[in-house]
Amino acid sequence: LNQGAVVGPGQYRQKTAAMGGVKILHMIRPAMCLLPEVEAPDKRIMFREKVLWTSICLFVFLVCSQIPVYGIVTSKSSDPFYWLRVIMASNRGTLMELGISPIVTSGMVMQLLTGAGIVDMDQNSKQDRNLFQGAQKLLGIVITIGEAGAYVGSGMYGDVADIGTGNAFLIVMQLFLAGMVVLCLDELCTKGYGIGSGVSLFIATNVCETIVWKAFAPTTITTAKGQEFEGAVIASLHGIISRPDKFGALRDAFYRGTGPNLVSLMATVLVFFVVIYFQGFRVDVQVKYNNVRGVTGSYPIKLFYTSNMPIILQSALVSNIYFFSQLLSRRFKGNFLVNMVGQWQELEYTGQSVAVGGFAYYITPPDSLLRLFTDPIHAVFYIIFMLASCALFSKTWIEVSGSSAKDVAKSLKDQKMVIPGCRDDIGAIMKRLNMYIPTAAAFGGMCIGALTIIADFLGAIGSGTGILLAVTIVYQMYEELYKEHQKSGGAGLF
Repeated sequence: LNQGAVVGPGQYRQKTAAMGGVKILHMIRPAMCLLPEVEAPDKRIMFREKVLWTSICLFVFLVCSQIPVYGIVTSKSSDPFYWLRVIMASNRGTLMELGISPIVTSGMVMQLLTGAGIVDMDQNSKQDRNLFQGAQKLLGIVITIGEAGAYVGSGMYGDVADIGTGNAFLIVMQLFLAGMVVLCLDELCTKGYGIGSGVSLFIATNVCETIVWKAFAPTTITTAKGQEFEGAVIASLHGIISRPDKFGALRDAFYRGTGPNLVSLMATVLVFFVVIYFQGFRVDVQVKYNNVRGVTGSYPIKLFYTSNMPIILQSALVSNIYFFSQLLSRRFKGNFLVNMVGQWQELEYTGQSVAVGGFAYYITPPDSLLRLFTDPIHAVFYIIFMLASCALFSKTWIEVSGSSAKDVAKSLKDQKMVIPGCRDDIGAIMKRLNMYIPTAAAFGGMCIGALTIIADFLGAIGSGTGILLAVTIVYQMYEELYKEHQKSGGAGLF
């Protein structure tokens, strides 16, 4: 504080909090040189080169998703994360066991710390931004090691006594190194070498792969009726051709409850088009240049202002609740507090663990519309949880990501642009933008949550969350591809 300056109590607390927040970020400065980092490009990356780097990142991810972890006794035990694996870009028993979970979790934790004022970052300071990214990366590495150790210690790959200490250490190291690969691939895309971000690319690939597989899988599954084809289309054709009861076969094709059906496939297509339709909802705020008379433009504020970030962060939250609930349930089954967090039961035919009680059960999406009548408390709690968490994450994200009304006002001011009818100062512009941006963030987050709920109730393939993520990511990548294509002069892709 400057000597002789008169500062009120509120201003003093804000300055003190800011100073303390910066000190927290400065604590990780000695570790910055040890963190893996992808250097930012020193020249503009051409469109074709971006497509190439994006393809390489995707290829590496897909290869790692098929390489089994060395040293495991079994990976066929119950899997509490089977429906979240699609969203977290995870594949059971492979190097991509952890998927993007550490990256997303670290981002969620840093967002909450920033929103609570524990960590303060000046968006205008390059040093603060670098330290914040370094802190997020360091936390991601710590979470990767912690999750890898917890996976092994909880017996998901077999009892540690059967695996052996040496193999247990090797498994942890493999998962840690795979986590570092994912972190670097994501940074490679984010720094401008690729298109979009690695996290979004991996999520969209995993979800689309799941939808195609569930629709056309030629493999068979064991159900109460015997062996059936897993793919909805293949199972429908097989039943209609081979069964003498054509009406019964047609009914099962649309409504079978033992696997994906044609109604689920149609619900998936319906949700896809609905999300695309909502992408076009926006408010255009008119702006004009101060120095150039008569030249006007617009700043678009979309309904999905924070895009898919609320649902990604909400999925990370649910994933971690499942993880710790399952871990505690394995070790302290029967404990009252542990049962309040979550109770788990293995399904008879698939062997998967599903939440049947506790908080974990109530945040699990109901599997059909009938649950609204058979278990209304579960359905209502899930709806409230989804809407509230998505709105909260969306509202908080704009403050952390530099897309709040204050940040946008400063950006317009730096470009010598002003909103007609407002004074030429940041305060007036910010006041006008505050009429739209916070509302768009909160309401857009609730709309994303509502679309997810509808998709879950309709039984869409890949879960409502997965469908929503895939559609928004693919739409974003299409927009980025179009922009990059225009920047390159409209030349062909190759």
